[in-house]
Amino acid sequence: MNAISTDKAPLAIGPYVQGVSFGDMVITSGQLPINPETKVMPDDVAEQTSQSLQNALAIISAWGLEASNIVKTTVFVKDLNDFAKVNEAYEQFFVSQNAPFPARSCVEVARLPMDAKVEIEVIAVRG
Repeated sequence: MNAISTDKAPLAIGPYVQGVSFGDMVITSGQLPINPETKVMPDDVAEQTSQSLQNALAIISAWGLEASNIVKTTVFVKDLNDFAKVNEAYEQFFVSQNAPFPARSCVEVARLPMDAKVEIEVIAVRG
């Protein structure tokens, strides 16, 4: 297992790594919607969704993978009333990357770090 680190995604805010590679698989930690350049989190839930996915993409890209290699996502949302907005941004991300939709779980949680509205983790596989 190898730790993955890139300055194109936010640094971990605790005792964990941005992602790990294990054979042909890359697993990211949950990605908050923090812009790695500005260190700012957008307020809008759709923008948060897009930023979280961009952060996850940056991590898997550091290992030579792309959005089409993502086979599973887990989406954590603060409020399932935002599901339609999250879904739309999620769809736009994969369509814009010309990537197939991966398997997905989406769950509402009581609270996310830094009071984010969305956090997304991905599993990507080479091949």
